Amino acid sequence: MTTRFHPGLGEAAQGFLSRQHQLLIGGRMVESDSGRRTDILDPATGDVIATAAEASASDVDRAVEAARRAFEGPWSKTTPSERTRMMLRFATLIEANADELAELECINSGKPLVFCRNGDVVGIAEMLRYMAGWTTKMGGQTPDVSLPGEWHAYTLREPVGVVGQIIPWNFPLNMAMWKIAPALATGCTVVLKPSEQTPLTALRLGELALEAGIPPGVLNIVTGFGDPVGAAIAAHPGVDKVAFTGSGVTGRRIVQAASGNLKRVSLELGGKSPVIVFPDANLEAAAAGVCSSIFFHAGQICAAGSRLYVHERAYDQVLDAIARRANSIKLGHGMESGTEMGPVISRRQLERVTGYIRRGQEEGATLFAGGGPVGERGFFVRPTVLTDVKPGMAVHDEEIFGPVLCAMSFNDNDLDRISTTANDTTYGLAASVWTSNVGVAHKMARRLQAGIVNVNALSSPDAALPYGGYKQSGWGRERGYDAIEMYTEVKAVAINLNV
Repeated sequence: MTTRFHPGLGEAAQGFLSRQHQLLIGGRMVESDSGRRTDILDPATGDVIATAAEASASDVDRAVEAARRAFEGPWSKTTPSERTRMMLRFATLIEANADELAELECINSGKPLVFCRNGDVVGIAEMLRYMAGWTTKMGGQTPDVSLPGEWHAYTLREPVGVVGQIIPWNFPLNMAMWKIAPALATGCTVVLKPSEQTPLTALRLGELALEAGIPPGVLNIVTGFGDPVGAAIAAHPGVDKVAFTGSGVTGRRIVQAASGNLKRVSLELGGKSPVIVFPDANLEAAAAGVCSSIFFHAGQICAAGSRLYVHERAYDQVLDAIARRANSIKLGHGMESGTEMGPVISRRQLERVTGYIRRGQEEGATLFAGGGPVGERGFFVRPTVLTDVKPGMAVHDEEIFGPVLCAMSFNDNDLDRISTTANDTTYGLAASVWTSNVGVAHKMARRLQAGIVNVNALSSPDAALPYGGYKQSGWGRERGYDAIEMYTEVKAVAINLNV
């Protein structure tokens, strides 16, 4: 196999890519039982940049056993303040290796380097520090009970145990840390499966966790495909909880597999998020926000604002501004200076996205900007805007997961009618409202069926804000204290003082 690296990669990233990547089990890098390997591609070129071990169900067994030993052994004996110090050291090491991590994330996921460095790496260090602050603040309560006589009652909040975590390819660093950090804070141990397409930064995080002093077996990483690796994690009787981010189809399979031992399940399953622009909004800011929401990372974002509703009095102005921006976005390799949008993750994803664009036109939508693939190398899709979109069209109803915006207009100020239209989807992850009227903003926030509602903003990526969705966008929340609750059990203790 011949690997080809972008010439802009630093020595640390090139050195990491050149390794024979293995599984991290029990604090050691080990080969998979199958001995098989998977090619890892740079989606901007289609070139192979590394290979990773392809795990099997037996490797999952080994990882779960290591996680159980750590959970019942040294990890259970660490104090909350000790966990805090380890997590803070982990965050410091991430910052010390920020350039390497950003370059690996860029070349493996296709996202522009500047966003990987200033967004993802900064964000995961902040997530670790935020969650580290909860380790000493997870005490229970002392409720007043009404039992006859005298009682002393209290509750304990305890770690759920061994956690299986399955993450997608679009934000490898962020998705890993959103799950790892609360698990470490609560005292759980982890078996993490990154996507077979983007395992590199997860493996590097595993090394840094060990360097930070986190005991062997607390964080185990098994690379490979959903079947058999993800399926084995979801069904494993030694796993107490599974956390998954990905498609609804796979999420349903995980729920079924988890029923064997009734393990706890949290799911983040995507969205078809509405963006609603009222005529009193700052229209240039709204257009910029819409473009950032749907074209950032080539639209491969669960919360991307893919359905745009603009009041008819502002529709032409907003659409023209969006089209100008879409047509001027610089596509290219994420390592290249000035690149604003990189590729989609794979040839398969390119065909999926361009297939939706063709189908939308066949069903009556108008191509207003962009459309189709770009270039001979890599997996690039033009930033695309479709107008004349109606409910019932595939592009309106289904998550495309690409840089495709579906634009529609509305012609009244009935907030109930507008929100009913925006809520007409099986998803409920995010929504965005653009208006200068604070009353309208609050009223719409109450009416929209979404786990995250941003007003005059495209996103709100703060560690303290819970992230998750209504309806078929999933179960549970990540980030914030809600994530701590997902990784803990509550135990009630009642002591009869009358005996």
